Amino acid sequence: MIQTPAHPLTLEAFLQLPETKPASEFIHGQVIQKPMPQGEHSTLQVELCKRIDRAAEEPRIAKAFSELRYTFGGASIIPDVSVFCWQRIPRSASGRVANRFELHPDWAIEILSPDQSQTKVLENLLHCSQNGTELGWLLAPEDESILAVFPESRVKFYRGSEPLPVLEGIALSLSPAEVFSWLNLPA
Repeated sequence: MIQTPAHPLTLEAFLQLPETKPASEFIHGQVIQKPMPQGEHSTLQVELCKRIDRAAEEPRIAKAFSELRYTFGGASIIPDVSVFCWQRIPRSASGRVANRFELHPDWAIEILSPDQSQTKVLENLLHCSQNGTELGWLLAPEDESILAVFPESRVKFYRGSEPLPVLEGIALSLSPAEVFSWLNLPA
């Protein structure tokens, strides 16, 4: 849902607004509320975080974050899954993970929900790419495809058993077929 205020809203004013449920994002001067995640979306999101963390957290290569707000490049967005290289994870003075992430993720993953605008979600990934994100994925459960976004807004379509790109150094091998097979829970 797009919310159009009576007066143009600035990023600073948006960040002062109370959080909404589901969360709202701010990009190109527009406030857009994310759809409420449903079963397929939630399953894919959780599994991606688990698998990325299993491959990257122990060796301190990277960490996956779910539904975390990032404010950078004049926008404030919440990818479904964001991956940060270990040395770039914002930390407080005590060494704890910071609450505010005011820089781009290294890998942003969006999962298309029913009735969600593919253009709007792709716009978020392109914003990430244009502001330093190394890799983006747009998962389309309906047709079991994944669109990868690379630096300079290059895109490539993946389907079936084709190996998916991941961040360098992460020992993770996935294909769209494997990712979408997670939706078939055993009886």
